[in-house]
Amino acid sequence: MPKLSRIAITSIAACAVSISANAQKHLNIAADDLRAVPSTAQPAPAQTPTSAPTSAPTSAPTSAPASASASTPAVSSATASLPLAPAASPGNYAARPDALAFADDLAARRGLDAAWVRAALAQARYLPQLGKLVLPPPPGSAVKNWQVYRSRFVEPVRIRAGLRFWRSNATTLARAEREYGVPAQVIVGILGVETIYGQQMGTLRVLDTLSTLAFDFPTEHPRAAQRQAYFRGELEQFLSLCSHTGTDPTAPRGSYAGAMGMPQFMPSSWVRWAIDYDGDGRVDLSHSAADAIGSVANYLAGHGWTPGMPAYYALQFDPAHLQLDALLAPDILPSFSPAQLQAQGVLLDAAGQAHEGMLALIELKNGSAAPSYVAGTGNFYTLTRYNWSSYYAMAVLALGQAVAQAYGR
Repeated sequence: MPKLSRIAITSIAACAVSISANAQKHLNIAADDLRAVPSTAQPAPAQTPTSAPTSAPTSAPTSAPASASASTPAVSSATASLPLAPAASPGNYAARPDALAFADDLAARRGLDAAWVRAALAQARYLPQLGKLVLPPPPGSAVKNWQVYRSRFVEPVRIRAGLRFWRSNATTLARAEREYGVPAQVIVGILGVETIYGQQMGTLRVLDTLSTLAFDFPTEHPRAAQRQAYFRGELEQFLSLCSHTGTDPTAPRGSYAGAMGMPQFMPSSWVRWAIDYDGDGRVDLSHSAADAIGSVANYLAGHGWTPGMPAYYALQFDPAHLQLDALLAPDILPSFSPAQLQAQGVLLDAAGQAHEGMLALIELKNGSAAPSYVAGTGNFYTLTRYNWSSYYAMAVLALGQAVAQAYGR
C-alpha cells in the first residue's frame, strides 16, 4: 500500500500548462474556451509533510492546456478574511502591507517562522503576463469544438509517448489498477493530456505564479475576489509545504497557475492526494512515474471512482420524445436513471439500460456542426473533479483508449 508518512515536495519543479490537473477549476480561462488552469485543486487536510526534498530542475515549455475546471478553494477562513484589494503598483511583495499581513497571519496559524515566510515572499517576482492568461475570453469569441479539442490530445506524439510510458511502467500501472480500481488506461490518459508523461511540466517558478495571482489577480475578472482568495490559499499550502520539507521556495517550477509535476497537482492537491508509491520515502511527482501513477489513482479513488463502471455509454435520440433542455439542465451531474433518460427521448444500448445508478447527458459542441452526446456515469463525473470540463474528461478517455489499443489491451 502507498506510504503516506513522508510527503516531500521533491522536484516539484516542473509542471504543464495543460492545466487540468489542478488549478483549472478556478481560472476560468481560455482563448478558445478550451484552455484551462490546472485541475486537481482540492482543499488539503491539516497534515504536515516531513521528508526532505531534492532540487527542482526546469522542464520544456508547455503546450496548450485542457479545459477549465473548478474545485473547492483551499483557503482558510482566516486567509479569506485578509484584504484582497489590489496594490497601487504590482509586485514588491517584500514591502506590500497585504503581503506582509498574509505572511504574518500564515506564520501564526501554521506555526511557521514569520521571518522565513516574509523572506520567501520577498523573493517572489511579479509576472505581468499572467493577467491575460487568467482572464476569460470576450463573450462570443470562444467557439467550443470537441473534434478540434480531441485532435490536440489524441495524436501520434502522445500515443507513442503513452505506449512507451505504459511499457516502462506496466507493473506499477497494474498495481494501481488492482489497489485503487482505476483502469491503467485512465491514468495513462490523464498523464498524457496533462504533460505528455512529464515532457511538459512547466517552467515558471511556482512562488512567482502563486504570489502574482494571490496579490495581483486582475481586478477586471468577473470573479476576481474568489479567484484571488483561492490562490492565496494555494500560496499558503505551497509555503507551508516548502517550510516543512526544507524546500527552497524559489526552486519548484510549474504551470502559469502553479500546478506541478507529471499530474499537474496544485499545492493543496499535492498535500492531500500525492503519495510515495515507489517506496523511497518521499513524494516526487516530477521524476517518479510510480509516484505520479499512484497519486492520480489515489486522487480519482478519493473522488468516488467506482471500479468496473464505464465512464459513459453511447446513445441515440428519439426526436419524438426528446426533451433536450431538461436533460441538459443538471449539466454533468448524473441526475437521471436509464429509464428517465429513455422517457425523455434518449435511447441507450443494452449496457446503458442495465446501468445501476444515475446518468448525465453530456453535450460536446462541434463548432457549427451538430454536437456530440454521450451518457456520462458517476465515473465520468469523477474525471471532471480532476478538471471541471467534459471536453477534458472525454479527451482523457479517448487518449487512454488509443494508447491501450496500441499496447494491445
